[in-house]
Amino acid sequence: MKKALIAMSGGVDSSVAALLMQQKGYACTGVTMKLFENEQAGIKREKTCCSLDDVEDARSVAYRLHMPYYVFNFTANFEEEVMDRFVDAYAHGCTPNPCIDCNRYLKFQRLYQRMQELQMDTIVTGHYARVAYDADQKRWLLKKGLDVSKDQSYVLFNLTQEQLAHTCFPVGELTKDQVRHLAEENDFLNADKPDSQDICFVPDGDYAGFIERHTGDSAKPGDFLDLQGNVIGKHRGIIHYTIGQRRGLGIAAAHPLYVCRIDPVRNTVTLGESSALFARELIAEDVNLITCDAIPVPIHVQAKIRYRQPAQPAMAWQTPDGKLHIRFDVPQRAITCGQAAVLYDGENVVGGGTISWVSEPESV
Repeated sequence: MKKALIAMSGGVDSSVAALLMQQKGYACTGVTMKLFENEQAGIKREKTCCSLDDVEDARSVAYRLHMPYYVFNFTANFEEEVMDRFVDAYAHGCTPNPCIDCNRYLKFQRLYQRMQELQMDTIVTGHYARVAYDADQKRWLLKKGLDVSKDQSYVLFNLTQEQLAHTCFPVGELTKDQVRHLAEENDFLNADKPDSQDICFVPDGDYAGFIERHTGDSAKPGDFLDLQGNVIGKHRGIIHYTIGQRRGLGIAAAHPLYVCRIDPVRNTVTLGESSALFARELIAEDVNLITCDAIPVPIHVQAKIRYRQPAQPAMAWQTPDGKLHIRFDVPQRAITCGQAAVLYDGENVVGGGTISWVSEPESV
C-alpha cells in the first residue's frame, strides 16, 4: 500500500484532501507544520493559519479518519526562510509574496525531506492545482485547478520535476463548493470554517509594524518626489509603501497620486498619477521552469504578475544569464519588484521567477 503524508493546516481543503487520498487507497499520515506562535501575538484563528485552534481542527479530522497525526515544529526554519526574506525584501524596496517562499522552502523542501525520511510515496496538500505526467515530453506538469476562482498554481511555480513526481493536489479536481459538501457529508467540524486571509504572521495587515518589531529598528523617513524629481513631501519610511499604493500617503494634490517608484538607496518614494504605473516589460530572476528546460527564443505565453490578476498575453524568453524577460502585448499596471511573474500555456504552468526589473512607464 502506498503511503501519503498529508500537510494539514486545519482548514477544510487539506482535510478533504486527506479524505480523498484515503478513498484512493493510500495509507495516510496527517501532519501540521508549526510555523509561528500565533497565540502569543494575539492572532485570532479565523484570521490566519497555524494557530493552536488550527492544530486541534486538523487533529480532529485526522482522528475521525483514523489517521496517525503529528505536529512538526518548523518555527526556526520559518523565521529564516520566510519572515527574514519578507523583511529583507521590504528593506530593498520590493513587495514579497511570503506564501510562495513558504511553499518553496517549508512545504516542498523541509516537509518533502521528512516525507522521504519516513519512506512515504507522496506529499499531499489542499492546494487548488493539479499534477499530471506528459508521456510524450517525459515531464511532470503543474496545471491550474479546475475551480478557476480558487486556482493556486501561481504560488506553486517553484516546484521541481522531482517534487511534482511525488506531490498530489486532490482538491484541484474539485470546486470549493464540492469540497465543503464533502466535508459536511463526513461531519468534519471545519466544513464551514472561513478560508485563512492575509499573511499568517501579519494578520492586521500592518507590514511596517511587523518589520519594525522583527528588526528592532524604526523606519527611516525620507523624501516624496514627483516624477520630475522634485521634493513634494516626507514619507514615513519605504517599508510603508508598495507600487500602486494610493492610500496613506498624506499628500494633498489636485489629482490622485500613487506610488510609482521606491528607491532604497536614496530612501525616496516617487509619486505620480495612475498613467505612470503602466509598463510593458520586466525581468525576473531565480527562475524555475516546468514544461521545458530553457526558453532560448521568444515564445507566446500568458503571464501573471500577481496572484489575483488574470493572465495576460506576452512574449517570454531567457537572457544568456538565465533570467526571464517578459514583454506584454499591452502595458500592465503596477508591475512590482519582489512579486512573482508566472508563465502559462493554457492550463499548464510554464514556469516563473521573481520580478527584479521593470521598464519605464508607457502611456495607455
